[in-house]
Formats: sequence, structure tokens, C-alpha cells
Amino acid sequence: MTPFPLLSTLTTLFASHGTFGLNLDIFETNIINLAIVIAGLVWFLRGFLGGILERRRERILGELKEAEERLSVATASLTVAQTSLGEARARAEKIRADGKVRAEAIRLESEKRTVEEMARLKQDSQSDLDSEVSRVSKLLQREAAEMAIAKALASLPGRLDASTQAQLIDQSIQSMGNA
Repeated sequence: MTPFPLLSTLTTLFASHGTFGLNLDIFETNIINLAIVIAGLVWFLRGFLGGILERRRERILGELKEAEERLSVATASLTVAQTSLGEARARAEKIRADGKVRAEAIRLESEKRTVEEMARLKQDSQSDLDSEVSRVSKLLQREAAEMAIAKALASLPGRLDASTQAQLIDQSIQSMGNA
């Protein structure tokens, strides 16, 4: 018999009613064996699993530290890039403003040269016109003089006698001598 009579009675009571029952006999149910196996597993696996988990933890911490370092480097690079971008934008704006000023100066200079060129062309055309007027005027004067001389020559032989011709020749010689 068992040392615990109550247990034995309960065990037979539950076991006699069918296939399902509760066996409270510690030695028959291997609870001790299970406790020993579980304690052994916990004791042996604690070192093995603990080592694996500790290495995993250290690797994760290392990766986190590397990620934080990369983040700080990336943040510093971002700050430098943003500063450079601001400087580049300022330079681009200055270049654009200088370009506008230069374009305006070139436009004004071009307008000034155009006005000067137009004035020069107007003066050249006026000069050409004046020289043409002068040439035509001289040509007309010469033609008028030639016509007057031809007319005078045609009328002179009948109007000049010998003494008047001699007097005219003497006056011409004197005027040439004075010149």
C-alpha cells in the first residue's frame, strides 16, 4: 500500500471511472522525473541559450551604435550640404542679379551706339547731300559761265573794235599780274 492512504483512495476513485482520470500518485506520474528534466534543461540551456542571446544582444547593440554613428555623420553631412546649398543659392541669386545689371548695361550701351550710329549716318547723309548740292551748284555755275562765255564770245566780235580789244587785253594782263 501507499504511504498516503487518502491519495491512494482518491487515485483509485478517479481511475475506476473510465479512461480519463487524475492520477495524483507522484511516483506513478513521473512529476519528479519531469521536474528533474525541466530543471536540468533550464540549468544546461541557460548557459547555451544565454550565450546565444548575449551574443545576439551584443551584436544588436553594436549595430545600433554603428547606426547612431552613421546617423550623426549623415546629420553633419546634411548640415554641411544645407549650408552649401544656401551659399550656392545666394551665389546663383547674385549671379542672376549681376546678369540682369550687365544685360541692362549692354542694352543701354547698344541703344547708345545705335543712336550714335544713326546720328553719324544722318550726318554722313547730310554731308553727302551737301556735297552733292555743292557739286550740282558748281556744275550749274560752270554751265552758266560757259553759256555766258559762249554768248559773250558770240556777241563780242561785233561789239569790240581794235582799241577796246587792246584795252581789255591790257586789263586782263594787269589782273593776272596782280594775282
